[in-house]
Amino acid sequence: MTPLTIRFGTDGWRAIIADEYTFENVRYCAEGVARYVEKAGLAGRGLVIGYDTRFASEDFAAATAEVVAAHGIKVYIFDSAAATPVACHAILDKLAGGAAVITASHNPGSYNGFKYKPEYAGSAPPEVVEELEAEIDAGQRDGEPKRLTFAAAIAEGLIEVFNPRPAYDRHVAGLVDLAFIRDAGLNIVFDAMHSTGAGVYQRLLGGGATRILELRGDRNPAFPGMVSPEPIARNLTGLAEAVVNGGAGIGLA
Repeated sequence: MTPLTIRFGTDGWRAIIADEYTFENVRYCAEGVARYVEKAGLAGRGLVIGYDTRFASEDFAAATAEVVAAHGIKVYIFDSAAATPVACHAILDKLAGGAAVITASHNPGSYNGFKYKPEYAGSAPPEVVEELEAEIDAGQRDGEPKRLTFAAAIAEGLIEVFNPRPAYDRHVAGLVDLAFIRDAGLNIVFDAMHSTGAGVYQRLLGGGATRILELRGDRNPAFPGMVSPEPIARNLTGLAEAVVNGGAGIGLA
């Protein structure tokens, strides 16, 4: 079978799960990333791996970690789903060589994706994307990607499961006066849309006079009622109703 030609579009590669988005192809992406960071001289800094709430994202992330670890590159992998900006901050916090993030952003629920964030925690420029794609192609020509089982990689100290939220929360607290908002007595409705934002506002702003009502905070990879999980008007009728009916000052999604 001819390998799939994997090309990164806006901030990564996205495809339909079990069609083109398979464990085999995700492993080829991971192989390409590992080869890229080795050639760029970043392998010694390790790689962050994050993931979202989509179907099997944690499993695709683990598969990615196994390939990267097989190259002798230290992996820092999320302990649970979190937003892509959290992965970006983790790069800086860990002084890592970059991050691979399993997410399809706002695509329909049948999709998943693979993003690469460079060592400076922004989007990869065209020249880096071209190098990544070239390394993915090279890996496909060479056969099966390297793999080290997750358990073995942990035992060897090559995979570290960690919670990226405390460091990220401290960073946010350094930019925003959270205590002021927490004690302001606001009435906030937040629609998490079954995604990685669930629990964030309660974690950052809970415990004070400000009230937070969270909608759709459970994980549901089907994203029911939405063609795609995107905060646009057609997906936010429930939020709008909750704001009006609850006399809220603001609705966020």
